[in-house]
Amino acid sequence: MKKFIALFLVFSLTTLSANLYAQKRQGANLIVIKKDGQTTVKMELIAVKKNSLLFLDIKGKDISVDIGDINIIYIVERSTVSSSRARRGLLMGGCLGALYGFVSSPTTLPPVWYEQTTGQKVIVCGLLFAVAGAVTGAIVGRKEYKIKTIQIEGMTDSEIQKALDYLRKKARIRDYK
Repeated sequence: MKKFIALFLVFSLTTLSANLYAQKRQGANLIVIKKDGQTTVKMELIAVKKNSLLFLDIKGKDISVDIGDINIIYIVERSTVSSSRARRGLLMGGCLGALYGFVSSPTTLPPVWYEQTTGQKVIVCGLLFAVAGAVTGAIVGRKEYKIKTIQIEGMTDSEIQKALDYLRKKARIRDYK
């Protein structure tokens, strides 16, 4: 009976918790500069219509901007650099810590380290420095963004359609008609 209850709990946790992670697909964040110089601050792209873009602003209001009124579109995407920086920090910190543990003399370390073997010092210092490096790398890399620029003004109709197709892939609703 206990095995049945345990299996039921594991099954229910794995199947019912999937909804906890489900989120709506987010559109790309865009900054639009119109031909008259007016800047539309960072907004989420909801849909790409035939001749306009539909945005959701910070207040939750829908805004439609005609393609003919747009000069430049900046696509702001969060970079995946933070995880690679964290991995790089982990690796560099681990190597530096292991090197420090290997070359350190007993007088530079606390008294508790006097009895430790070189291998133990290498492992412990490597782990400590690796954690510090990973945290530092994650903090340094967390605010990096990629910005792609699309200059609408001066484009031919076919180039504008290619740009709209590209933006359609970045929209929350991809197949809006």
